[in-house]
Amino acid sequence: MVVCDPTLDLETELIGGGAPFVIGCDEVGRGAIAGPVAVGMAVVDATHVSIPEGLRDSKMLSEKKRTALVPVVESWVLHSAVGLASPSEVDDLGIIAALGLAAKRALALLHEQGLAIASGVLLLDGSHDYLTPTLRSPLDVRTRVKGDRDCASIAAASVVAKVHRDTLMIAEHELTPAYGWRSNKGYGSVEHMEAIRLSGPASAHRLTWLKTA
Repeated sequence: MVVCDPTLDLETELIGGGAPFVIGCDEVGRGAIAGPVAVGMAVVDATHVSIPEGLRDSKMLSEKKRTALVPVVESWVLHSAVGLASPSEVDDLGIIAALGLAAKRALALLHEQGLAIASGVLLLDGSHDYLTPTLRSPLDVRTRVKGDRDCASIAAASVVAKVHRDTLMIAEHELTPAYGWRSNKGYGSVEHMEAIRLSGPASAHRLTWLKTA
């Protein structure tokens, strides 16, 4: 795996172009067969000129390092939030609409923290804007392929979202340990699939996904 340190280059460019702040956005749990999908958001502005040591895309960090980074990230950003869509919502709406719903909930949390969301730019990891169809508002959404690797605000969002979702899956493991969620976090490992075969699905499973898994 190529390890890349993210920068604030794109965020600085957007702020220099007139945005008062940038909201980095990243999703976690999209490919899981159990548990919620999560969208994390992290807000930076012109005062952010350096990056916390060790900050990277959450997929490039060990569980221990991610967990240790969360309080560092939360004290570094202006605001952060994680929105969730439940397994049943993923089943009922489909994954893209569920991602939009989770993002909408994260934005609502930022609004509750006093952020004037419409003033800034939302910087979304990937090539597909799943925010705008759900929000139905003229927010300035920009997509960035490999943004979680290259952009510090998105990397921060990915870390916060990943640890938040993992914590929820570990709590689910304590309730139904047969599926091994402490280790697989709801993804379709061999052991996880075998547990479903033996015990059937649990309430945390995305039932429509099991039909094609």
